[in-house]
Amino acid sequence: MFKYKIITILLVALLICIGIYMFTFTGVNLDYVLPRRGFKIIAMILISFAIGYSSVVFQTISANRILTPSIMGFDSFYLLIQSTLVFIYGDKTFQVLNAESNFAISVGLMILFSLAMYYLVFKRESKSMYLLLLVGMLIGTLFRSISSFIVMLIDPNEFMIFQAAMFASFDKINVNLLTISSVVLIGAMIFGARYFRQLDVMNLGRENAISLGVDYHKVIRVNLMIISVMVAISTALVGPITFLGILVANLAYELVKSSKHIYIVITCCLLTAVTVIGGQYLVEHLFNMSTTISIIINFVGGIYFIYLLLRSNKG
Repeated sequence: MFKYKIITILLVALLICIGIYMFTFTGVNLDYVLPRRGFKIIAMILISFAIGYSSVVFQTISANRILTPSIMGFDSFYLLIQSTLVFIYGDKTFQVLNAESNFAISVGLMILFSLAMYYLVFKRESKSMYLLLLVGMLIGTLFRSISSFIVMLIDPNEFMIFQAAMFASFDKINVNLLTISSVVLIGAMIFGARYFRQLDVMNLGRENAISLGVDYHKVIRVNLMIISVMVAISTALVGPITFLGILVANLAYELVKSSKHIYIVITCCLLTAVTVIGGQYLVEHLFNMSTTISIIINFVGGIYFIYLLLRSNKG
């Protein structure tokens, strides 16, 4: 019963955060403010659920609670795509490629990248998840280095265009992309929920899961593809948020005290939504837009990540 209380409390907290964000500091122009905030709320909930879901499932299939999908190099690859587009088109980047085209290119290339990683490394070689993670880390470092080199070549004025893509921001969301993003992400979550029971068994370890009848490689393959779609869409929609997954997933484990993914995923999604909406409210009304939510989350998440490493070493 305790886990149901936690989920209920988080749901109430989310509704309170939505109400505060929607109806405080509105001014007199409600017809303009409320629809604009409503679309941002939808986007924040959508991205939060994608990050929460993908982080928990990725930690299960990688058997490590201090990893997130960003370890595969998705964030670095996204920045490489954006820096390359800026280098090619210069200050005409968003004239030649509108937001829809940029979104489609980024999502498509990131999904192709994940497929190539899976088929060239995980499936073809020793079928080791750790090898896949190691290659992902190395490729991510390579992508960051190439992005840094490209940034040195572009004009300083063009760098301002690229800088907007370096940090996650919910102020630049294209409303036209919310519908297709919602359909794809919700569909991916519903499809992935079919594997929750098998993921529960995988918490017992690879050998135990296989001996209990779990199709280990199929579960990893399908869930990696689902995670790739979620991370690609969420990153292309708002930008990279590195440490958010680590922060909320581990807090969800601490709160729920359960190994069942149905409870952990729901808790993590709600907790992520509360964190993102609350953080965005502080960015807009406390910091007066002088910073971005990703900077705050990465700062807090980075400290928590160091704490997790120190705690695991003590254990």
